[in-house]
Amino acid sequence: MTKQSLKSMLGGISLSFIVAAPVAAQTTIQADVWADNWFAMYQEKTLLKEDSVSINTERSFNAESFTFKADLPAQINVIVKDFKQNDTGLEYIGTRKQQMGDGGFIAQFIDQDTGKVLAVTNQQWKCTAIHIAPLNKSCAKSASPQSSCKTKQVAADKQWQAVDFNDSHWPAAVEYTERVVRPKDGYDRIRWAAAAKLIWTQDLEADNTLLCRVTLKAS
Repeated sequence: MTKQSLKSMLGGISLSFIVAAPVAAQTTIQADVWADNWFAMYQEKTLLKEDSVSINTERSFNAESFTFKADLPAQINVIVKDFKQNDTGLEYIGTRKQQMGDGGFIAQFIDQDTGKVLAVTNQQWKCTAIHIAPLNKSCAKSASPQSSCKTKQVAADKQWQAVDFNDSHWPAAVEYTERVVRPKDGYDRIRWAAAAKLIWTQDLEADNTLLCRVTLKAS
């Protein structure tokens, strides 16, 4: 803010007033997201969008498109989960199809006013797995997976959504091709930017719950 003073020509009264500096308008951003199977997206700790299909739904593939306003740069944080029936990391347990599932995630962020792409999923994202199972993949066909499959769970750092959180120790996201992820059910209805890549962590099968971070910057 700036302070200016004026003197009245009547009686020599000194007047002062405050002039507010112009406030920059927030950017309206369109986000397009597809996840195998589920995601929740935040700006720092504020929830922007949760997948409309429950993670408890088998084969819950779907795309979500939505808008939000933000001051740029903005910290975007995402929880991504592949479907699993329990902590074994398996699906279709007790049937002939019992197996490890595999994940996949893709997103893009577009300045709605200019049409410019602000960010896309690629190897510049940082993602870490906090639920990994099974560690012993040979248990995938076990008749008693809950006793034979080994699991690793890591508590999320309480500050992982903060702007100044140091994610330098997190691995870079791994890019995958459509042939490997085999995206479906909603993926094709989005016109993805050429630079947008399907990502996950290093193990597409055993890494079941991920935390991912990226900073949106002005175009």
